[in-house]
Amino acid sequence: MRGNRLGRLIAAVALATLMVGNRPAEAGDRIAELTVSLSSSSEKTRLSAVLALARLGDKRAMKPLVTALQDPNPQIRAVAATALGKLGHKASLPALKTAATDDVDDTVRKSAREAVAAVSKRNKLESDLPAVPVTSDSVATTAPQARKSTTGFGRSPHAVEDRPDLFVTVKGTTDDSPGKADKATRRTHGDILGATLKDALRTARQVTMVENDAQRWGIEQRQLDVAVTKFEVAQNGNYMEVAVELRLAISDDKGKMLSFLSGGAKVQVPMSKYRATFLPNMRKEALEGALRGLFDKLIVHLRQITTT
Repeated sequence: MRGNRLGRLIAAVALATLMVGNRPAEAGDRIAELTVSLSSSSEKTRLSAVLALARLGDKRAMKPLVTALQDPNPQIRAVAATALGKLGHKASLPALKTAATDDVDDTVRKSAREAVAAVSKRNKLESDLPAVPVTSDSVATTAPQARKSTTGFGRSPHAVEDRPDLFVTVKGTTDDSPGKADKATRRTHGDILGATLKDALRTARQVTMVENDAQRWGIEQRQLDVAVTKFEVAQNGNYMEVAVELRLAISDDKGKMLSFLSGGAKVQVPMSKYRATFLPNMRKEALEGALRGLFDKLIVHLRQITTT
């Protein structure tokens, strides 16, 4: 009995040693997995991924966290900035300084400035960020005539005039998914995509759809084509599910393809509550959800490939 007990103890110690020895590799695998999640069309998934990377405290997480500074969601960018500050890796300073001065969101800029200070202090470097500008709101009692600073939408946050960065037109929205859907249904799907996309573009302050505005500011045109590549309605376990996948193609004013984005969405209703009359709304919600999930990524991507 004593020999068996000793053997089990030795085996347990060996196993523990093996597990400790594998931790760096396991952490690396986890970082790789979370890096992939940062490209998800789901904001919830991307936020969970950046929070997990922040908790790891592993310097190998620096690169994906720097990438997350470009996420369309300001909450994700702010978390990434704070995490980079705690990591303290000086290689992250250029990206943090850019976020500290150019990000359109006040919270992100503040988080990035704090991160720059933390990283600089840890590496015994001087922080060369410019002083935070004082707006008329903060000096209203002493300088009531001061003009309030405005946001430059991707340029300097100290820009004196708001202006669009992007000139975007919708070239087409179609349902090219395989299957037996009739022409009327496919036309309806295309119309839903078109209305959703145009509404989103009209409410994006950094975008103009007016040619005269684009000529005034010298902004290059970008044309969008959205196609449904998958549209499935099926029972999935205890749910009735509508699954949609989209492909968004971006071209220049001459029709030359520049790049494309893809993403999707699902809408589910428990079978116990499902009625056939729900299906039109489920289809609409899935199409709108897929497009909205792509939209923030689209704006970031367009600004990366457009020179003005």
